[in-house]
Amino acid sequence: MKPKLITTLADYSGDLFLADLFAGVTVALVAMPLSLAIAIASGAAPAVGLVTAMIGGLLISALGGSRVQIGGPTGAFIVVVYGVIAHHGYSGLILATAMAGIILMVGALFRAGQLIRHIPEAVIEGFTVGIAVIIGLSQFKDLFGQTIPKLPAEFLPKIEALWWARSTVSLPALGIGLAAILLIILFRWAAPKLPGLILALALTSAPATIFHLPVDTIASRYGDLPRGLPLPHLPAFDLHQVQALLPSALVIAFLAGIESLLSAVVADRMIGGAHRPNAELMAQGMANFASALFGGLPATGAIARTATNVRAGGRTPVAGIIHAMVILLILLIAAPLAGYLAMPALAGLLLVTAWNMSEPHRWRDRLSADLPDQTVFVLTLILTVLADLTIAIAVGTGLGLALRHFRSTKAS
Repeated sequence: MKPKLITTLADYSGDLFLADLFAGVTVALVAMPLSLAIAIASGAAPAVGLVTAMIGGLLISALGGSRVQIGGPTGAFIVVVYGVIAHHGYSGLILATAMAGIILMVGALFRAGQLIRHIPEAVIEGFTVGIAVIIGLSQFKDLFGQTIPKLPAEFLPKIEALWWARSTVSLPALGIGLAAILLIILFRWAAPKLPGLILALALTSAPATIFHLPVDTIASRYGDLPRGLPLPHLPAFDLHQVQALLPSALVIAFLAGIESLLSAVVADRMIGGAHRPNAELMAQGMANFASALFGGLPATGAIARTATNVRAGGRTPVAGIIHAMVILLILLIAAPLAGYLAMPALAGLLLVTAWNMSEPHRWRDRLSADLPDQTVFVLTLILTVLADLTIAIAVGTGLGLALRHFRSTKAS
């Protein structure tokens, strides 16, 4: 389980460092607004998103089994994190994240990195698309600037609450949100090497401040971001709470393992490398436990940020370490500027993220798949949206493995 960092430093060069430096700065500018938006959508304070990106990203790169993996908070965790905070408070999330870290480290010791590939692909796609649907709907309140005292966590009551609050729609908020979506898409298409997310959010948030528009910003809703990291402290381990949080911790560990290994596989294809799955799981475990110590969110390898790193020229874990250090510098120096970001613009960013999570380019393949695979996909998606992510994963995996066994038995 040797980290890739040790391997790559053996023949590290000045040219590699310059490439990693440029890539690390580039991906940090992508990660910062995403981390803020994911934290807010999860029901947490914005600053913990940056803390997670810094602590989790640093350890995933320094200790992981991939050369170019970028770690941090991701959209896949929003649903489970929101649910844990709603039912157990933020202290419950900290404990669940620490427990997930321990589960991942134990899994790495038992070589579980090889087992995750046996999870049916239809299950992974089903809960990923389901999470994307939930994330997208959860952003409508801020996109439309609606006044809703507390948006329900459940899918159908959320739709009802949004409908009943339709008379509170704010045209300035909607304009900013739609403009952010259009600019993000435009920058991604016309100038992919520019930090398009930051530019899109800055350009659409500026009018809210300059013209004093009636639109919520990070600062108006949450106050100023703190300059620096909080002091680390161990979460309180209470036996009853541990038992209550175990299902959530297992889901967090499962999602972190799945997403990080999928991201590592994508990265391998892009650079022609080969990741070390058990080293990656161990790094994910340590990163999540450390994130909990600093009051952060669950962390995992982020596919989009990892791809950005590769496209920007990153070739070793040093790029990921630089990305974490740049986010720390932003937190120390420029934290007040983040307070001006408009909530509808962040909602637009997350809607684009949700759309990308659904992988629209894969819909043709999904529609042409075998009926058993389509059944597993649709069932997992529906259960994710309407029931619970834990139930969706359990039922989808059980059905998928049963169908796989039936096919192999029939073939033999």
